[in-house]
Amino acid sequence: MRSGVTIGRAAAFVGVTVKTVRHYHRLGLIQEPDRDSSGYRRYGSAELLRLVQVRTLAAAGVPLAEIGSLLDADAVLFAAAVSGVDRQLTDRIDELVARRDMLRRLADGDRALLPDRAVALLDRMPDLGFAADEVAATREGWVLARALVPEGFDDYLAHFANALEDPQLVALTKRAAEAATWEPDDPRIAEVAATAAEHYLANPALLETVTSLQARTESAARYTLIAHSGTQQTPAAVRLTSLFETRLREAGVRVPRPESS
Repeated sequence: MRSGVTIGRAAAFVGVTVKTVRHYHRLGLIQEPDRDSSGYRRYGSAELLRLVQVRTLAAAGVPLAEIGSLLDADAVLFAAAVSGVDRQLTDRIDELVARRDMLRRLADGDRALLPDRAVALLDRMPDLGFAADEVAATREGWVLARALVPEGFDDYLAHFANALEDPQLVALTKRAAEAATWEPDDPRIAEVAATAAEHYLANPALLETVTSLQARTESAARYTLIAHSGTQQTPAAVRLTSLFETRLREAGVRVPRPESS
């Protein structure tokens, strides 16, 4: 009477493929049984047990290269090795969870690039009367700021949150958004820039929204990329920003000048 089962039935019993069993053989994890008189290899209870052990450890995340020594180790070494694999799996799980969270944030473009606190402030701006273009320009500037000056971004958000509590600032921002649509030589642009600058200079906490990032920025080019970003920088908007920054410099506020190319 023939004892044992063929490789196909052994694989089916254990829940793997014949290809996997043969791969285990090549790695030396399971010894190939002898052939019977008909030329078939017959897997007995010992081979099946070893196959189950290998399959179980592999499914648990143990690298195949480590399974052989693990199965041949004594109880103490086996327990230590399993603990090590457990730590590796925990680290891997944490990494996968972080990747999953990032994928979920990708459903919202803002959340993929900005922290929740920044997104909440952006969401609040339209309710305070900020135009969609202004919110978009702010979003673009923040993405750059976080990437270029990450160590100062949290402080900047705190200053910006305080600034949103200033009704006059909101009114000035609306006026500046309107001014961006004017002709660049419109004399009212200078008036808007002067009024905005005076309001900032009269409120040191508000002025921090201008100085907090640039104070941490060693490069004028880096500051300019952040401060002058925007979905559409019209000629009027460029002039308004230039006049505003010039007034601040005249008052002694350190505002880097754009670097020439």
